[in-house]
Order: sequence, then structure tokens, then C-alpha cells
Amino acid sequence: MEVSVIGSSQMNLGRSDLGGKQVGYCSFTKNLNSKSKLCVGQSITRPAKSMNNGFSLKASACTQAEPVISENADAYRKSKPLLQTDGVKLFVGLPLDAVSNINTVNHPRAIVAGLKALKLLGVDGIELPVWWGVVEKETMGTYDWTGYLALAEMIQKLGLKLHVSLCFHASDEPKIPLPEWVSRIGESDPSIFFRDQSGQHYKDCLSLAVTDVPVLDGKTPVQVYKEFCDSFKAEFSTFMGTTITGISIGLGPEGELRYPSHHNPSKMNNHQGAGEFQCYDKYMLNSLKQYAESSGNPLWGLGGPHDAPGYDQQPMTSNFFKENGGSWEMTYGDFFLSWYSEQLISHGSRLLSLASETFHDVPISICGKVPLVHSWYRTRSHPSELTTGFYNTVNRDGYVEVVEMFAKHSCQIILPGMDLSDNHQPNESLSSPEMLLAQITSSCRKHGVEILGQNSMVANASNGFEQIKKNLSGDKEMSLFTYQRMGADFFSPEHFPSFTHFVRNLNQPEQDSDDLPMKQEECVESLTSNHLQMQAV
Repeated sequence: MEVSVIGSSQMNLGRSDLGGKQVGYCSFTKNLNSKSKLCVGQSITRPAKSMNNGFSLKASACTQAEPVISENADAYRKSKPLLQTDGVKLFVGLPLDAVSNINTVNHPRAIVAGLKALKLLGVDGIELPVWWGVVEKETMGTYDWTGYLALAEMIQKLGLKLHVSLCFHASDEPKIPLPEWVSRIGESDPSIFFRDQSGQHYKDCLSLAVTDVPVLDGKTPVQVYKEFCDSFKAEFSTFMGTTITGISIGLGPEGELRYPSHHNPSKMNNHQGAGEFQCYDKYMLNSLKQYAESSGNPLWGLGGPHDAPGYDQQPMTSNFFKENGGSWEMTYGDFFLSWYSEQLISHGSRLLSLASETFHDVPISICGKVPLVHSWYRTRSHPSELTTGFYNTVNRDGYVEVVEMFAKHSCQIILPGMDLSDNHQPNESLSSPEMLLAQITSSCRKHGVEILGQNSMVANASNGFEQIKKNLSGDKEMSLFTYQRMGADFFSPEHFPSFTHFVRNLNQPEQDSDDLPMKQEECVESLTSNHLQMQAV
């Protein structure tokens, strides 16, 4: 495929209607109105990272006769995923800013071209982030779904499936804020946001301590989220169970079930600190105070641990996380960490319950995202997990309660980090993503909870794809993998050829290099081992 990624937002990709032509794996250029088969090239120019700068896809064509489309093609697609690795379906995420702050689709022609390329590769579906701050931007209860409906229609017309991520948080890059009306409330009452020991607020999501507190003009966040989900369900009813096959509900920072313990990133050279406990906003302190009084230790409810390290400090330099005899092993440590993790799990359970109740009558899966907090995993105290909210140590499995919560609400767990291997982690952080993934997977298997995998970043290194393939072909209870995400890096010359190689090899055994089609202008009729003939629509 010849892919050109340009920095201009002006694109002319010609008609999006490709009629009944058979196409190899490809992307599209100007005036693709001829009945020809598209072929592979690798001429790529790279822009800035954000899709706001635009990208276009340019295809080279070679003369080809019209294909024969099986009369049973539609039935085949319905009965069997286009791409399978032991039943694992492959999705790709759209850019975070696919819909702009004014609810229009950013670079729609480029997105259509990218979707067609993925469709022809054999990708099963697309993940779409839907932002609270875009849909319910100015006034509580006033929703605008225009841009997201347009994308859903694009995806439906191409015959792709859609997984929707409902995002109740903000994003720094690209800049997607919380709703304006929520930010106004936060200006007068900053306690609705997380606060660390130094008084710094994290304003990209609401504190989980206010989940059931009427801090939003007399309504609780749960009530507001429920109304948002109800509106989504009504607006997208024609897509439910057909195009839309799954919904994930945002559970915290970056959509994950966790505290924002690293919102002031470590500036240390070769490793990161463990983060800080986020328990100093008014509502978290009130909860801690009540918990301490009920346990008979009121003085323990005055604040978080006094001997925990700062963001940029090695965790083992503090008394709290000390390997032997640290406060985490003492009675007080157990008291605090139990409360801290229980608050997180209670919040997660509340939101998963909301999602399950809202969508119980439509045939879609419901899920939430659990982070893979693998730094310092090889220590006894697991400090990064503790500050993030997972009470997981050498003496305690902190993921059992989390998995049980997902099982209770019949929800699936999204786990990122499928591209991470122990061999490529800095020694100083004592990290082990593979061991942590194995631990969580074991709990999921025990409680019958399905895992939906994700990568942590665009895998420019070949070892990232190898690790993903290893995880997909293992014995993990995984039904879907979502590759994150489309954009300039995704279509770059360093990455996209590796991604296509990854896709074509998911279904077939390893081949010698001589057998692999690496020439720039080679048509990829045998893109997958199934030799699927697909019609672009």
C-alpha cells in the first residue's frame, strides 16, 4: 500500500463510493472512480502526531479484472469474524479527536480512507471514544451527538463493527476538556476534583468520592452519567446489537479504574516514582474520617500516610513502602490501604451497575478498563499499584475483589499493555508487565470474566507486535483485541508495514522471509490465510 501522511488538513480523496470493486489491502487517493484493484506501496510522508494536522492515504493502482463476490458473503460475515486467532476479534481505535469540540468529524475523508484500508486488511471493527465534554458541552442535559452519529454511519456502511468508549474524563493531548458547565462548578467547588498532599488538584475527572454526592447542580455524577447513557442509547438505537457490539464505560482518569496517582509525572532519569495517594479533597477526607471513627482509630482519619514518598522519589527511600518493616505491612497500613482500595472498587461497582442496568435489554457487551500498573511489581509492597488504588502486595491478591466486581455485573475487563514484555522494561523500576498480566488473567479465568486486550502505545518496535501475538495465542480468556490507535504514528512508514505484517500473520504460521510479500507494488490478494474476497461499500 502506498500511504501518504501529510500535514495539511486539505484532502481530496475523491468519491468514497467504490461500488462493487474487489480491492486488496489499500488506501485511497484522488478520483478513485476506475474499476481497478489497489496495490501496495510504501511512499509515506509523516506529519505531527495529532490527527488535527490531518493525514491522507494515497493508493497506487494496477489493472485488475472485476472480482467475483460470493452470494453468501453477507451470511459468512455474520456467522464468522473476518479475522480470527482462536476466536479473538481485531478492532482498531479511531483518533481521540475524531470528533471536534464543536461536534464535527475531523478530516472525514481521511477517516473514511483509513477505515476502508482497515476493512480490507481484515479488521473486524472500530473503537470510538465518545467524550462527555463534546456531547454535553455547555448545559447539563443538553446533548449533541451529531459527529458521533456521522462516524457510526460511516462504520456501518463499511460493514465494520463498532465498540463505543463513553469517556467521562478529559484529555490533555489532544485537548478535550470536561463539559463547560462542570468546569464552572469546579471553579467554585474544587473539592469535586482529586487533590494530593501538596494541594494540587487533578481536574481531568471528578473525584470518585463524589460519585453519589449531589455536587452537580443538585444531581450526583451517577445521575448525570445515567442520563447521558440513556440519551446515547436512544440516539444510537438503530445501531445497537448490529453495528455497535460493545460499550465501555469510563471509570476514572483516562477512562481507567484508578486514582490519578501519577498526574505529576516523575522527572527522574531512568525510572519513575510510585506516585502519590490521592485522598486529600474534602470528600475523600470526610470518607476517611468516618472510616477511621468506625474502626475505633479516629486519629487515623486526619489524612493519608505521613511517611509516603513524593511523585519523584524512589518508593523504597520512604518508610511506608520499605521492603521489610514498612508501614504498608503494619496495622495502620492495612487500615489505610483497605479503605483506599474499597473506595475505588465501590466507585467502579456503581458505574458498572449503571451501565449494566441501562443496556441490559440490548445485545451488546459491557466492559470497563483496568490499568496494568506494572512498575515496582517485583518488590514486596508493589508501591505503584497501592497508590493507584489496587491493594496488591506480596501477601495479598488485590485483583480478586476487582474481578469479582466485574463478574457481579456481568462485565468484561479491558486490559492494556498487551504489547509490553519484561525484557524491554528499565531495570531500575523493577517492573514486570508479564507477571502482572498473568496474575490478573488467573483471577479472570477463575471468576469467568472475559478479557478484552489493548496495546499501550503504537508499537513501532517489532517486539511489541510479537508480544501482542504471544498474548493473543496464549491461554488467556480474551475475545477481542483493540489496537490503539489510528493517526499519524499509525500510518507512518516505521509502523504501518509492521502492522499489516502483524495482521496477515495472525491467522497463519510463521513463514520464511522469502515467502513474505515485501515488494512495494505487490497486490495483496492473499492478505489473510482465508483469502477473503471483500467488497468495499
